[in-house]
Amino acid sequence: MRFFRSLLFVFLVINFPSSGVQAQKLIKRKTTVSIAGEQFYINGQPTFKGRTWNGHTIEGLLPNSRMVQGIFEDYNPATRAKWAYPDTKKWSADRNTDEFIAAMPVWKQHGLLAFTINLQGGSPEGYSKDQPWENSAFNPNGSWRPDYMNRLKRILDKADELGMVAIVGYFYFGQDERLTDEASVIRAVDNATDWLLDGGYRNVLVEINNECNVRYDHDILKPERVHELIRRVKAKTKNGRRLLVSTSYGGGTIPKENVVRESDFLLLHGNGVKEPEKIVGMVKQTRQVAGYRPMPIVFNEDDHFDFDKPANNFLAATSAYASWGYFDYRMKDEGFDEGYQSVPVNWQISSARKKGFFDKLKEITGGLPQLSEKR
Repeated sequence: MRFFRSLLFVFLVINFPSSGVQAQKLIKRKTTVSIAGEQFYINGQPTFKGRTWNGHTIEGLLPNSRMVQGIFEDYNPATRAKWAYPDTKKWSADRNTDEFIAAMPVWKQHGLLAFTINLQGGSPEGYSKDQPWENSAFNPNGSWRPDYMNRLKRILDKADELGMVAIVGYFYFGQDERLTDEASVIRAVDNATDWLLDGGYRNVLVEINNECNVRYDHDILKPERVHELIRRVKAKTKNGRRLLVSTSYGGGTIPKENVVRESDFLLLHGNGVKEPEKIVGMVKQTRQVAGYRPMPIVFNEDDHFDFDKPANNFLAATSAYASWGYFDYRMKDEGFDEGYQSVPVNWQISSARKKGFFDKLKEITGGLPQLSEKR
């Protein structure tokens, strides 16, 4: 009997690689994210339980940072050399992930509970008109590339250990066209969702695509139809559990009714919104969209700073009871230590701008233990 069980195991691994070895055993995880009304919970307790700051409730919020390049790679030999580290003059995807993981406990200590990471990254130049590089965890037919997912596994495992949440984005404009057709996009969604469920991850929120209203090639990734993919992720379950899911829009855009009705939480972007009071206005407008019911509102991208000033986008979002996300990239003539989206990345708190964010974050949240308590 043992011989036949072994044969069955080999058959499953060979014929159903999206499940892999992970699916053959019960994986015990330390961190579970859930939602109750407008609040995020971790392991059954609201985040920052009982915390207030300057009269504002912090309990239940999910402060985050855009760290989408943690598994970055470039399969285009014509552009790969652009990402060389200044010390070695070479690019290394493994070094990038190693250094990401090494920085995570420091982020958590300052109160960072969540980060966005994307299976197709983001612009490694901060903002780019064209994207000739090839950075995608998916093959053209929608199957996943093992090297990408192995790097993602290492990051999600560390986040689980630390008590952190990962907002895992599936697609990024400029890279989505590398999938052959709509069927490939759907296959990619199914494969990524199965992989996360099979891995037993409970500390993950899914973002179907970054800024669905910006330059996507496939119609199913555009605002009118992206809710179909949200619904598809929600329909997949394992052991009675499913993933929490949403999608995001470009800076200043209010989510549409189809997305609001299907999402578990709502993602906004503050890029281009220079006046903090308009951030408050975005939150108010979002709560008025047809189909809205009490649910968390999260900014997971905003490239505005001014953390030393009495009014900034971070504080505005917090005052409106919305979680806020830091987006930093290397600007013109800046060096290696700047930015978290520009590749290669220094993942430490290595610049005055980064320090400004993390210091303000620690002030607002009170900080967090470096490691989650063992349960």
